[in-house]
Amino acid sequence: MLRVGSKATCMACRNLVSTNMGVRFRVPLQKLHPLSRAIHHRYSGNTNPQRPPHRTAARYFTSMSRLPMRPPKPPPGSGGRGHQQQRNFWVARLAARLLRLRYILLGSAVGGGYTAKKTYDEWKDMLPDFSEYNWVIPDFVWELSEHIDFDKLARALPEIEEITKLLPDLDKIGENFTFLKSLLSSGVSLGSEVKGASGLHLLLETSGDPPLKTTDSSAASTQEGSDKQYKKSSDKEKVDQLQEELLRTQLKYQRMLERLEKENKELRKVVLQKDDKGIHQRKVKKSLIDLYSEVLDILSDYDANYNTQDHLPRVVVVGDQSAGKTSVLEMIAQARIFPRGSGEMMTRSPVKVTLSEGPHHVAMFKDSGREFDLTKEEDLAALRHEIELRMRKSVKEGQTVSSETISLSVKGPGIQRMVLVDLPGVISTVTTGMASDTKETIFSISKAYMQNPNAIILCIQDGSVDAERSIVTDLVSQMDPQGKRTIFVLTKVDLAEKNLASPSRIQQIVEGKLFPMKALGYFAVVTGKGSTGESIDSIKDYEEDFFQNSRLLRDGMLKAHQVTTKNLSLAVSDCFWKMVRESVEQQADVFKASRFNLETEWKNNYPRLRELDRNELFEKAKNEILDEVISLSQVTPQHWEAILQKKLWERVSTHVIENIYLPAAQTMDSGTFNTTVDIKLKQWTDKQLPYKALEVAWETLQEEFARFMAEYKGKDQDDIFDKLKEAVKDESIKRHKWNERAMDSLRVIQHNALEDRSITDKPQWDAAIQFMEETLHSRLKDTESVIRDMVGPDWKQRWMNWTNRTPDQHIRNETKTELERLLKLHDDHTAYLANDEVTTVRKNLEGRGVEVDPVLIKDTWHQLYRRHFLQNALGHCNLCKRGFYYYQRHFVDSELECNDVVLFWRIQRMLVITANTLRQQLTNTEVRRLEKNVKEVLDDFGEDLERKSQLITGRRVQLAEDLKKVREIQEKLEAFIEALHKEK
Repeated sequence: MLRVGSKATCMACRNLVSTNMGVRFRVPLQKLHPLSRAIHHRYSGNTNPQRPPHRTAARYFTSMSRLPMRPPKPPPGSGGRGHQQQRNFWVARLAARLLRLRYILLGSAVGGGYTAKKTYDEWKDMLPDFSEYNWVIPDFVWELSEHIDFDKLARALPEIEEITKLLPDLDKIGENFTFLKSLLSSGVSLGSEVKGASGLHLLLETSGDPPLKTTDSSAASTQEGSDKQYKKSSDKEKVDQLQEELLRTQLKYQRMLERLEKENKELRKVVLQKDDKGIHQRKVKKSLIDLYSEVLDILSDYDANYNTQDHLPRVVVVGDQSAGKTSVLEMIAQARIFPRGSGEMMTRSPVKVTLSEGPHHVAMFKDSGREFDLTKEEDLAALRHEIELRMRKSVKEGQTVSSETISLSVKGPGIQRMVLVDLPGVISTVTTGMASDTKETIFSISKAYMQNPNAIILCIQDGSVDAERSIVTDLVSQMDPQGKRTIFVLTKVDLAEKNLASPSRIQQIVEGKLFPMKALGYFAVVTGKGSTGESIDSIKDYEEDFFQNSRLLRDGMLKAHQVTTKNLSLAVSDCFWKMVRESVEQQADVFKASRFNLETEWKNNYPRLRELDRNELFEKAKNEILDEVISLSQVTPQHWEAILQKKLWERVSTHVIENIYLPAAQTMDSGTFNTTVDIKLKQWTDKQLPYKALEVAWETLQEEFARFMAEYKGKDQDDIFDKLKEAVKDESIKRHKWNERAMDSLRVIQHNALEDRSITDKPQWDAAIQFMEETLHSRLKDTESVIRDMVGPDWKQRWMNWTNRTPDQHIRNETKTELERLLKLHDDHTAYLANDEVTTVRKNLEGRGVEVDPVLIKDTWHQLYRRHFLQNALGHCNLCKRGFYYYQRHFVDSELECNDVVLFWRIQRMLVITANTLRQQLTNTEVRRLEKNVKEVLDDFGEDLERKSQLITGRRVQLAEDLKKVREIQEKLEAFIEALHKEK
C-alpha cells in the first residue's frame, strides 16, 4: 500500500490517486517530493513557491497523464540549456508513467478484493443458519477456546514418534494369530494355552480393535511347519507374550487418556474461576441430572395416594453389611464422603446421591446452601460428620435405622451423571444395642426401593467371604428374577484372589453361574486395602496395578470391560439413562391423569374458593392474627382504665371490707380508726396490692386479646383457622412474662396514693360517698342472701312455692329470732358475743325445745351483726353527704366524723391511679411485647411442618396440597423431558 509522505513516492501523484478513490488528502507543499514540487510550479504558474495553489496543481496533474513520451525539439536559439531542460522534463514524464502503472495495480487489487468480499457474502447467505444448534457444544468449549494457550497444549501433546512407539507390533501380532489359527485348525490340544487364547480373543473384541488379516500363503506355510518348529513350551510362551503385550499397550493408552483428562480438568477449572470473577456473566442453567433429581426430591416429600412416586428410575445400592457398597459409591463419586467404621453399622438411613459433572468437586445437601469442597480434607471431615448427625437425627428413639431419606448432590469433573440411593446394609443377625425389628426394617426399606419396576439394582457382593453366606443375592432374585435391571458387583477381588484356592470360583461368580440370580452385567472391583485414610487417587492406582498384574485378567477369567470402578460407573450411567428415557414419559402421563382427577374434585366441592395449600393458608391466618393483635393498640385509654379499675376493685374489695374497713369501723374512737386503717393499708400495699394489680392487668390483656379474636371470627372468617388461632393465643400468653421491674414503681405509686387524705372539692366528696354506698349496698345484699340461705324460705315463699324448711334451717331461724331480740336491746353491741350471752341464747332456745350448738350461734350472730353494721353504715353515709363543710374546716362533731368516707376516697383514688399506671404500661410496653410474642409463635409454627399439619386440617387442605404437588411434579417432569429431547 502507498504511504502518505513517503520519500520514494511523488506526493502530488499520491494526492491525485487519493482524490480519485474518494479520499482527499491536503498536504503542505513543503512536504512534497522535490520532483513533484518542480512539476507543480511548472504547470501551476505560481510564482510564490511558499503558497502553492493546490486546486490549479491538481487540474494540471490530471492532464499530465496525456503528455507525449518523447519531448519536442527545442526552439532555435535555445542552445544547450534548452536541451537540458527538455531532457529533465522527459525524465519526469517517464517517472510519472511508471508511477501510474503502480496505481493501476493498486486499484485493480482494491476492486478485486471488494468483488471477492461481495461474492463471499452471497455464498454465506446461501448457507443454513446453524445458530440453533449451539446447544450441542457446551458453553465452556467456547470459553475454553478464548482462554486456552494452544501453543502450550500442543507442546503438552505427545510427539508422533511417541505415539508410534505405543502402537503394538502389528506384524508380530499377525504372526502370533496365524500361529494360533494353525494350532486350532490342526487339532493340537493346548489345554490352558487355548483357553488363554480364547480369553485374549474376547479382550480384543472388547477393546474394539479391528481383526488382523494374513495372507493365505503365510498361513499355509505356518500351518505346515507348526508341528515341526514349535513345541508345547514355546507355544505357551508365545501366548503369554502376546497377552502381556496387549495388556501393556492397553495400559499405556489408558494412562495417556487419564493424563489428557487431568489436563482438561485443570483447564475447565481455570475457565470457571475466570467466569466467577465476572469475565463472562451468563445465566446458569440447571443440568439434566439436576432437573431429574428435583423431581425425585419432590416425590420423596409427596404423601401421595396414587403410588406413583416409586416408578421413576434411580440406582438402588444394596448389599450385605460391610460388603463395600459405600466404598463403591465413593469410588463412583470420587470422594470419601460417607462415615465409616470397622464392622459396625454406619448407614442408618437411605442416602440419595445425585452425581453430575462440574468444574469443581463439591457436595451440597438439598436443604442447605453450604458447599463442601471435596478437595479439602477439613471439608470432607465436616461432610462426613454432617451426614452422621443427620442419620442419627432421623432415627427415632428405640430404633436403629430410619426410612427418612437424606438428599445429597455431588459435582465434579469426570463424574458420570446418575442418581444413586445408598441403603442400610442387609444383616443376618440382630446384635446387642440394635432394636429387635432392625433386620425386618432393613428388609422392608430395601424391598420398598427395589420393587420399583424402573429401579436399577446395584447388587454388591463381598468377594473375600464365602458366596454361600450372602443374603442380598436371594433378596435381589426375589425382586428381579429375570435380572433385567440388576448389575452385580464383586468387591474386594484382591482379597478373593489371595484367599481362594480356586480362582475359577471368581470366574463363575462374574459369569453368573455360581448364584441363582441373573443380572445385566457382572463387574469386579477393588476399593482399597481396607484403610480409612486412603485417598481416591491411591485406591485407583492400587486397583489399576492389581488388575495389571492379576492372573485373573491375564488368564482370561475376567474381561477388560468387567474390571475397575470406572468401567462400572460408565455401565451404570448408561443403564440409568436408558431406563429414564424409556419410562419418564409414561410417568408424566400418570401425573397428568392424577392432576385431572384432583382438579375435578376441587371444582365440584369448592367452586368459589381459591386453591390454597397449607403454607398459603397459614400465611393468610398469620396476617389475620397479626391484624387482631394490632387492634389492641386501638383500644381507647378510657376503656382500658374503666376495665382495669372495675376488675381490680372486684379482686381487692373483699380484702378491703373484711380486713381493713370492718375491723377499723368497729372501734369507737376516730383516732383508733385512722391508725388501724393506716397500718393495714401499709401492710396491704407492701405485700399484696402490687401483685394483685399486675395479675388483673395481665388477665385484662388476655381477655381483650381473646375478645378481639372472637369478634374477628364472627366477621366472615374462615373456620379452618380456629385451631391455629387458639393455639397461637395460648402459646403467646404462655410465653408472655410481665415486666416485673414495673412492680416496684407501682408499689410506690399506690403507697403515695393511699397516704393522701385531703379531699379538695365537693365532687370528690360526693363521688367517695357514692362509691361507699354502692360498696355497702353490694355487701348488704350478699349478706342478706347468706342469711336467707341459712334460715330457709319465709312463710310467703313456703305458701307460694310449696316448700318447707329443713331441720337445720328451722334451728337457724329460731337462733336468728333470738339474736335479733338481743340486737334490739343493745343497738351498739360489739361484733362478738360474750360467752355468757351465748349461754343465755342457748338456754332460751332450749326452753323452746330447740337444741343449738354454740358454734352455730356464733356463726349466725356474725351474719346478723354484719347486716346490722352495714345498715348503720349506710345510714351514717347519708348523714355524711352534708359533712364536707365540717370536714373542710376541721370541725370536731361526733355525729359527723366521716372517717369512713375518707377511707373510701383514698381507696377510690388508689384504684384510679393504679388503673392509669397499668394502662400506660399496657399500651406502651405489654401490648407490643405480646405482639412480638405472637409473631415469634407464628414464626415457630411456620417452621414446624408437623405442627402446621396438626393445626390446619381437613379435606380441603389435603386436596390443595395434593394439587400443588402434582402440578409441581408434572411441570418438573415436562421441563426434564424437554431437556432430555434436546440432549438427544
